[in-house]
Amino acid sequence: MIRRHLLATALLLGGASAALAGGPHPSLPPPVVPECLGVDIHFTTPRPGELEMLAAAGFKWVRVDFNWTRMETAPGRYDFTAYDRLVAKLDQHKIRAIFILAYGNPLYADPGDTFPFTSRAGTPEFRAAFARWAAAAARHFAGHGYLWEMWNEPNANHWKPQANAADYAALAKATGQALREAAPGEAFIGPGLAGTKLRFLETCFQAGLLEYWDAVSVHPYRETDPELVAPEYAALEQLIAKYAPPGKTIPIVASEWGYCSAWAGFDEQRQAKMFAREITTNLAHGVPLTIWYDWRDDGPIPKPANDHFGLVTQEYHSGRTPPFDPKPAYFAVKEFVEKMRGHRVPAQ
Repeated sequence: MIRRHLLATALLLGGASAALAGGPHPSLPPPVVPECLGVDIHFTTPRPGELEMLAAAGFKWVRVDFNWTRMETAPGRYDFTAYDRLVAKLDQHKIRAIFILAYGNPLYADPGDTFPFTSRAGTPEFRAAFARWAAAAARHFAGHGYLWEMWNEPNANHWKPQANAADYAALAKATGQALREAAPGEAFIGPGLAGTKLRFLETCFQAGLLEYWDAVSVHPYRETDPELVAPEYAALEQLIAKYAPPGKTIPIVASEWGYCSAWAGFDEQRQAKMFAREITTNLAHGVPLTIWYDWRDDGPIPKPANDHFGLVTQEYHSGRTPPFDPKPAYFAVKEFVEKMRGHRVPAQ
């Protein structure tokens, strides 16, 4: 069945062709296999053999939280050491990163506030502090061709007490301005939206964020066929076209999207089949980068269900190759890359 989806992909995508007129930001990959493929990780210190296994699957990107709280523990003092170590490991495998600029910081929150520490996110002090940290980080890691993503799902439970599009847009704009001044060559994307909610996005676009964003990132999860995302992408493309600065190419990026092997009606085999269909769908719609969620399962079988988005199981086996047990979806990734290497979307 996986081979059938790969054949459909080949027929749909066709051969290599010229880049789209105008062109996106150079840090964004071309929509070509495997440059278009990434996976979410939840670590800065990989286990021995882990990145080797991830790279062997064919992934060229990882997406990881770039946690403000972890780096600024005293006002104005930044420690990037953990991420320096991760970057050194990624460079060895020619893997690039999407760093998620997230979340709040207790230094700039009300006393007693808890994760994501956004109780004062609507204040000038919070915006200025966040923007200073983001600018320092982008300047520190400039030149790697990374993507800097503005937050993760600000329209969901990563912004409390409730989502606030206006406050988010003001923070994102201050951050974009700071990045442009500090590291003008770096790529800035956002908002890492849960779903494709146009109302939230339009508030962002009306605030002028497409002046700063080089791609619009969304998380189009569903327990249904991935091909059903087509009208959502079409509506989002129309909205981007309405607000984009003249002459600027702003693609859609699926910065988080996967299928859980423990959902009702799913198992590991069905999860594996969904990988090829998801990537095929995104490439067919000109999405240059798809980040599969997730690399590892977050817990043992059988519960909770949402712990089982991973391509490999949770348990680490020290001294063994491979160090994690691959699920069928891991082999689906490898087969997809082997069969589809070099294919890209024909120019529109």
